[in-house]
Amino acid sequence: MGNRHEDGVRARIREMAARDPDRKRFGASTHRYALAPRLPEAEIRAFEKTHGMALPAEYRSFVARVGDGPAGPGHGLMPLTVSRPEADEEWAVDDVWAQDRLPGRLAARFPLTEPLPGRLGEPVDALTRGTLMPAEKGCGIFDRLVLNGPYAGEIWQIDPDRGGFVPVSPGFRAWYTDWLAGP
Repeated sequence: MGNRHEDGVRARIREMAARDPDRKRFGASTHRYALAPRLPEAEIRAFEKTHGMALPAEYRSFVARVGDGPAGPGHGLMPLTVSRPEADEEWAVDDVWAQDRLPGRLAARFPLTEPLPGRLGEPVDALTRGTLMPAEKGCGIFDRLVLNGPYAGEIWQIDPDRGGFVPVSPGFRAWYTDWLAGP
């Protein structure tokens, strides 16, 4: 993402906030149209080294050049790291978010070879290996960024009760841009 794009993202978020002062848009009361500081390259590299994987380029670029959440789809972007004092405590202890950071989980191969529509039932833990949760949609529905394999870089949505585990965007940038284009 080039500087012009990053400035455009920030301008669009400011515009969205101005048009929604009462935070009526879904998720706005959580993320408040705020952007956390950008993550330093050293912190991103340390995260990748700790987890034995490389972040998809579009997501990596976003946290490095735009910000580490929270303004974004669903209830907002989950922070990549919690070393920042301004990281929301409630999000930092979210069970799904914390589970993503368990040793080896992000580096594991994404297990699906094709979408899995329909009711999944429990447990779904094995299905989300090799993915990172950038956003919670509510009601047990999560968007997941695939980190490796043939679907690397895509955003998939997991809805164990009804929708299954299916792709919703070809990449982080398109997924985030779709949110920015919303009402």
